[in-house]
Amino acid sequence: ALLEASIERKIDLAITTYGMLARLAGLRERAWKLAILDEAQAIKNAGTRQARAVKELKATARFALTGTPVENRAGDLWSIFDFLNPGLLGSASAFAKFIRARDSSDRPDYGPLRALTRPYILRRLKTDKRIIADLPDKTEVRAWCSLTKPQAALYQKAVTELAEALEVADGIQRRGLVLAFIMRFKQICNHPSQWLGDGGYAPESSGKFARLRELAEEIAERQEKALVFTQFREITEPLAGFLSQVFGRPGLTLHGGTPVAQRRKLVETFQRDDGPPFFLLTVKAGGAGLNLTQAAHVIHFDRWWNPAVENQATDRAFRIGQKQNVLVHKFVCRGTIEERIDQVIEDKKSLSAELLEGGGEKLLTEMANDELLRFVALD
Repeated sequence: ALLEASIERKIDLAITTYGMLARLAGLRERAWKLAILDEAQAIKNAGTRQARAVKELKATARFALTGTPVENRAGDLWSIFDFLNPGLLGSASAFAKFIRARDSSDRPDYGPLRALTRPYILRRLKTDKRIIADLPDKTEVRAWCSLTKPQAALYQKAVTELAEALEVADGIQRRGLVLAFIMRFKQICNHPSQWLGDGGYAPESSGKFARLRELAEEIAERQEKALVFTQFREITEPLAGFLSQVFGRPGLTLHGGTPVAQRRKLVETFQRDDGPPFFLLTVKAGGAGLNLTQAAHVIHFDRWWNPAVENQATDRAFRIGQKQNVLVHKFVCRGTIEERIDQVIEDKKSLSAELLEGGGEKLLTEMANDELLRFVALD
């Protein structure tokens, strides 16, 4: 009510959230001289209520700030430009047709799109020393893991069950089936107990736990700190207990169930020189908005589908104020869907680079049955 009343008066600046903008018609009806979107990837899905509300803003000039202009597909970029300069990239259907024509080519050429958007994009990279001269280096490495026998048996059983289920599934049912099995494969690669739900989590039953022990022991010996990211809340407690044993000290945990008021206290505790040696976070809860520069290591225990989100998580440590070189460890189980997902992620990075720097992706749910089964097969 206070904000809505202030809109009627002469004000110089209004700061609000995307959710509030969608609820307050007065914000959208007033004529503004300048509209600035922060975290503009919030409007990447043009059909959402949030994106539609933003595009109703009346402003003489418009800016969009985002570190991830292309999160999943080229359509993300179209939606942002639909706010910045409506009509520049044509209609949504015409743009989709343009992208499909290039994705079907062996060597997609996004040159015309880059040429059209380049005058409107001011881009900086953290790795550019002209931007941040004193930011240390970031090195990304694959932490290859092997499946244990229990993991391999469960994985192969899941492949067989998927093959049988695909014979009778179609349409939306097939899409849901594929997504469910992808999640099952990733859970099995983490630990058999995560899929079975038996609460056991014996370290020797998971190749990832074995690799994590090796890595954590080395970090502990060097008296350094680590951020450990997972996309699964249910595995945070077993991982926290395991890491506490390896480090010989308890760490911190943050997930979607952590009270908002507690987040700042957790960050302050970790940022102390004598603070805990590790911070375990779910990507969704802790992947943005936190400054955790005490960490010299970032461990992605399981991989997020979205490379932009994964990079945002890494940037909790690799940011202004970091004094140490940052080593990023990305866990990948050899011969499994994780190895192929890793390639999908690289393809997404290539898509972003092709569009902005001058690739493509193919959703697993759209693959033919034989192609999908080859993708998930245990090698």
